[in-house]
Amino acid sequence: MAAKKRAAKGAAGAIAAAEAARENPYVRRLMEDDDLREELRAAFDSARKAYGRIDGKGPAKAFEDKKVQRDLKQAAESLKSAADSLRESPKRKGGFGRLLMLGIVGAALALALSEDLRKKVLDALFGAEEEYEYGSTTTPSPAAAPETANAS
Repeated sequence: MAAKKRAAKGAAGAIAAAEAARENPYVRRLMEDDDLREELRAAFDSARKAYGRIDGKGPAKAFEDKKVQRDLKQAAESLKSAADSLRESPKRKGGFGRLLMLGIVGAALALALSEDLRKKVLDALFGAEEEYEYGSTTTPSPAAAPETANAS
């Protein structure tokens, strides 16, 4: 019975730890950012290579080795890049583009649904329409007028 209570308590603690990790911004960033994970992986690989070269040598000889120095420098650069990446705010993808697209769609809908707005936009773009009175500028010939009168 006591073993079950300990197991349940351990499971509850694991769940709480998972929730805390999920809400941690650094852990979330590590899960979402491929570049950050790649930088950390490169730092780990370089440090492991340097450790492999140092193993068995004395400290003085290990740091005279150019390959060890190169691997340690690469590890330090990768860690610095990862730390800088963690410090900067996460990049929002499509924030401005999404807003721009929403504005274009909204304007298109407004133009499609409002005739007055369409007229204002067309007038602004191409100038106001001139209104014409269409009337005949020709007068009927006097010879044609009596014929129509006789026909009736």
